[in-house]
Amino acid sequence: MRDSTSKAMAGPRPVVFSGPSGAGKSTLLKKLIKEHENVFGFSVSHTTRNPRPGEENGRDYHYVTREAMQAAINNGEFIENAEFSGNLYGTSKAAVQAVQAKNLICILDIDMQGVKNIKKTDLNPMYISIQPPSMEILEKRLRDRNTESEESLQKRLHAAKVDMELSKEHGMFDVVIVNDDLEDAYKNLKQALLEEINKVKKAKTSS
Repeated sequence: MRDSTSKAMAGPRPVVFSGPSGAGKSTLLKKLIKEHENVFGFSVSHTTRNPRPGEENGRDYHYVTREAMQAAINNGEFIENAEFSGNLYGTSKAAVQAVQAKNLICILDIDMQGVKNIKKTDLNPMYISIQPPSMEILEKRLRDRNTESEESLQKRLHAAKVDMELSKEHGMFDVVIVNDDLEDAYKNLKQALLEEINKVKKAKTSS
């Protein structure tokens, strides 16, 4: 009994989402948060890259200087961090705690390197991988976005290939969802999270 109390005080179990850029993570997450607006909270990551058009500081990312972020990493303030295309990305402990404190399921949208780092911590999240049906479909999706240089695109495709292989490793993820059809993928995602969603809703009605 005492164990369940300590867990409840710490807040709901976080969920780690991973998968290659272009697999459709963002679209699925937006649908999830729209349908369950008082259940999920986003952990806002830090990055040293510049904002893209339409992105907002504190909403999409915390945009910081490399010096400030490196100092915070050295100080042990980050659960995970990684470097991609010359920029640092990371999840701070404070960002996760801020979401859990509101009795929300904290969503962590991170890459494979981050997943491995989190597995070394005591965070105990649920691990979900969103994967594209194939490399060909992924490449088409990324090219259709028209936001990358060819060099950047090739880097993303290489990272995606590694990601797709690692997602097949036994025990790496609790759930792997192939996003071939958006509605089907969303149905599978909701099903995977149903128990956690119900726990949060029950806690809200009883408080």
